[in-house]
Amino acid sequence: MIIDVKEKKNFLNWFVTHASFSRREVCWILNYLANHEAILNNVHFVENADATNRGLQIRDLTVQGEPLKLFLQGKTFEDSDQIFHEIRLNWKEPLYIECLFENTWDSSSYLAILEDNPFMKWNENIDADVLESINQFLATEEQRAQIKQLYEEIDQALEMGDEETFLRLSEAVNKKLQHKGQKTAE
Repeated sequence: MIIDVKEKKNFLNWFVTHASFSRREVCWILNYLANHEAILNNVHFVENADATNRGLQIRDLTVQGEPLKLFLQGKTFEDSDQIFHEIRLNWKEPLYIECLFENTWDSSSYLAILEDNPFMKWNENIDADVLESINQFLATEEQRAQIKQLYEEIDQALEMGDEETFLRLSEAVNKKLQHKGQKTAE
């Protein structure tokens, strides 16, 4: 997915004006990025920038931690001069930026430019308990839909006076309900 440079620029300008940073260098770097479209062409806003081969985390005052962190080939840099020079000298290389601020998911301008991290897909990090809950929910919903479908077919069989189909479907729905009751008891 290609994100328009103007949208990235609009977000960076919004971020500089609406966030507070513990170091003024953060604003300088953000303004530098916003004013260099050639660099913005290679900037990708992602989650988990620390998992990339060239990622930058930017935190405002609402989020604990260092305001700037550059992750470069497994090494971490926090010196703003080093970070600036890395961005300036290697502007043709992809740079993955993660912006950490309060209510991130409420910012439509940030969500509009957010991309999937090619180094760490979002669906590869789902907690096992959450995944189990999702699978259990989907199985329950599937069973509920099957029972509903059987009831509809039973109604049709009754309307048509088809006793054989009615008995077969009634047996099937009873088995499903019994199986559902056993699952609930477990």
